[in-house]
Amino acid sequence: MEPIYEIRRLYDVMPASARMSVKIISKPELSKVVDATYPLPGRQEKPIYINFDFWNRLQEGERDLLLLRTVCLITAVKWLKPDIYQGAVIAGLLGTLVELAQSDAVGVVVALGLTVTAAMRVWRINTSQEAELNADSNAIQVALRRGYTETSAAQYLLDAIQQVAKLEKRPTLDFIELIRSQNLLKLLNL
Repeated sequence: MEPIYEIRRLYDVMPASARMSVKIISKPELSKVVDATYPLPGRQEKPIYINFDFWNRLQEGERDLLLLRTVCLITAVKWLKPDIYQGAVIAGLLGTLVELAQSDAVGVVVALGLTVTAAMRVWRINTSQEAELNADSNAIQVALRRGYTETSAAQYLLDAIQQVAKLEKRPTLDFIELIRSQNLLKLLNL
């Protein structure tokens, strides 16, 4: 299978809202099947790297659900949404500037502490286990619009988790993959 044709097919599977920002890139030297870095604040483009040598060994349903899950994970990252923690980061930065202007060392330390604490909380929310599980459920919801049933989509995603570990020559699933598998098994009533 040619990567160019598969990339075109994957763009058709992808939700329309993600097609403008997500870019699928073939990366044959990649040791993983699919890899995507968390988008940094201000970056519009969200690349997904795929090793098509591994990718072609998966079933089409597994490939579709793996891509949808990855797309849902990276498009769900919201660094600048109006929230209490983003507000605390802004307040901490403004407080730091005010305290610097007043040459108050204690105030600068307190304001920087608020900024760092709130920023770390935003990072944890975007990279948490809950975000991983939400990406799975969102991928299944998108797959429903692509003609999959909920059961078949969950089964394909569960199979993809296991197949990816085999293809990457990992002896066991990591902790988050185990939690995701248990959640999918619960969805399948197994």
